Amino acid sequence: MTDWEPVVGIEVHVELKTASKMFCGCAVSFGEDPNTNICPVCLGLPGALPVANAAALESIVRIGLALHCQIAPQSVFHRKNYFYADLPKNFQVSQFDSPVAINGWLDINLDGTSNRVGIERAHMEEDTGKSLHQGGGGRIHSATSTRLDFNRSGVPLVEIVSRPDLRSAAEARAYAQDLRALIAELDVSDARMEEGSIRFDANVSVRPVGAGELGTKVEIKNMNSFRSLERAVASEIERQIALLEGGSRVIQETRHWDEEAGSTRSMRTKEGSSDYRYFTEPDLLPLVFAADTVDRLHSDLPELPADRRSRFEGMGVAAGTARVLAMTDPELRRIFTEAVAAGSDPMTTAIWVTGELTAVLRKTPSSKVAGVGLAGLLAMVKEGKLSSSAAKEVLTEMVASGDEASVVAERLDLLLVSDTNAIEAAVTEVLAAQPHAVARYRSGEEKVIGFLVGLVMRSTGGKADPKLVNETLRRQLVG
Repeated sequence: MTDWEPVVGIEVHVELKTASKMFCGCAVSFGEDPNTNICPVCLGLPGALPVANAAALESIVRIGLALHCQIAPQSVFHRKNYFYADLPKNFQVSQFDSPVAINGWLDINLDGTSNRVGIERAHMEEDTGKSLHQGGGGRIHSATSTRLDFNRSGVPLVEIVSRPDLRSAAEARAYAQDLRALIAELDVSDARMEEGSIRFDANVSVRPVGAGELGTKVEIKNMNSFRSLERAVASEIERQIALLEGGSRVIQETRHWDEEAGSTRSMRTKEGSSDYRYFTEPDLLPLVFAADTVDRLHSDLPELPADRRSRFEGMGVAAGTARVLAMTDPELRRIFTEAVAAGSDPMTTAIWVTGELTAVLRKTPSSKVAGVGLAGLLAMVKEGKLSSSAAKEVLTEMVASGDEASVVAERLDLLLVSDTNAIEAAVTEVLAAQPHAVARYRSGEEKVIGFLVGLVMRSTGGKADPKLVNETLRRQLVG
């Protein structure tokens, strides 16, 4: 039986958050009434001439630099010719054989294993309008009519094309998450999948393990979450393997991901570049990127998620936790940094920030916790003044009130009892009431100790120091 190897590449469209559109002065604004942010340029009316948006061009250079791409000293726009109702000019201004950025890479990390994914190109183009299908749940195949909103037409887009370096659905998801985090860090886009400001298409094929030649590629669209992307790629891999093992062949086509059905369905035969009849856009001048401009943009880049992840790992944070922390909210990263600076253990702090603190902030978004405060809470746990479960309760109150951990713990009466005399008395009382358990332990049944610890904790209202209880029990049991 043949062993199959998936081969996956990802195409990403990023809507830039510039003030105006790519080739005209219309505002880039979402949620407005249909067809209110439009003009002769973005509607493609005769005689309307485009002018390139300088802020958008700087954004694509920053993206290219962050992806370790070569920035072309000169680039040109092309017309990509095709007809669709939401494309008012019957062509899209894009780039063909002279993109802004080429030959880059992005390192991803999955389950502690690093993989370098090549970036083939990043090029500039304009977005299309939006088709609003009326009736039938908004689906084109069951709609009674379709209306067109051209507010989105002409919004600046960057398309980022990876090389086919991904080998699983999980890797495809990790790449998408890491790339989305990088785009968000650059602050060139909202990068919100749920709003369509970053969109992922997957190119999937399979081949026998060890084969050098690629299989027939299928493009998948309509994936609006990372979970959808992973499920769609996994489903398509299975579909192609089943076809080949059944003696059929894979057809090069574009397929639509159906979230409810959990499978892809055919949309159209996949076009080649010759079908678009590319030619140089005659109404736009060539783009020239001066070396000093590129150097300035490079020097202004922020710390990127991959670099931050490496820094956290160097501090002793485990790879998986470092990856989550590197892509989390900047406010949470600030709390982590302050807590570590205050003496808290980096790994312990990272676990609390990405776990308990993140969970609390989902319910109470406005946090009053400082890094020093979190460090104080973790110190109390380490010193045996608070149990881990009590510390979670204290953290919730700290987020709401901003009070120090010690103040909150005392107010909520959650401080652990470490009075040795009180614990000695509680242990003596429990052992006297449990002669059978004592006998079982002394005959070698070690697990009984957990039962006895639980009884002592219950008798002290859960406030006794569990470590001290355990030590006292063992000493009295031996005696």
